[in-house]
Amino acid sequence: MKRILRSAAFAAAALLAASAASAQTTPAKTPTKTSTPAKTPAKTSSTTDQVLSDVERDLGVFREWINDRLDKADVVTKRELPRIKEEYETQSTRIDRGIDSLTAAGKREYAGLKNRYESWEARQERLEKQASQPETAQQTQTRMLGENVNITTARASEMTDLYGRFIDYVRTNRKNWAPEDWAQASVVLTRLNQRYEKVRDLIDVDDRLRIRSWQAEFRTLEQAKKTKEVISEK
Repeated sequence: MKRILRSAAFAAAALLAASAASAQTTPAKTPTKTSTPAKTPAKTSSTTDQVLSDVERDLGVFREWINDRLDKADVVTKRELPRIKEEYETQSTRIDRGIDSLTAAGKREYAGLKNRYESWEARQERLEKQASQPETAQQTQTRMLGENVNITTARASEMTDLYGRFIDYVRTNRKNWAPEDWAQASVVLTRLNQRYEKVRDLIDVDDRLRIRSWQAEFRTLEQAKKTKEVISEK
């Protein structure tokens, strides 16, 4: 019996030793690493965005420039116009280089701003041309009376109205007049006076008194202007 027990113990010990040796020679399994796919960098359009933002900013500057120039300067001097033209060319050329980057709405706005400026510039050039040409006596008369009137054939019933238009124009504009303007107005008044003398008897007394007062008012204003000029020259 003892022999049997010793045999069983020996067998168990041998089995245990074999299991230990097997554990030492079998390498431990290394956990499998799961490879995470690298993130693909998102595509950027920084260059395109930069171009777009630049031309949009230029359009905003151009819009403000148009509004400022055209709203505040209905009429500019001959000396100012070349400088304004140069500023316009500089700004519009900058936008033209990047116009393909503008939205459809931006392109429409830009075209509208350009049309607005070009109409304004054409008007300035037309006014400048007119100013460079001496005004005829008839043109001066038409401007002061508000219509093209043939004073030499004016009826007696029309004289009070013509004098009234004349003196109203003088009162409104005289503060900015040069000596040439006073001379032109004097020519128109002389024409009115010549016709007045021919039809005076056909004009009501009250209207004649009114006309005489307007004649005197013009001469008083004219003389006051001359006196002021003489004093300022001393």
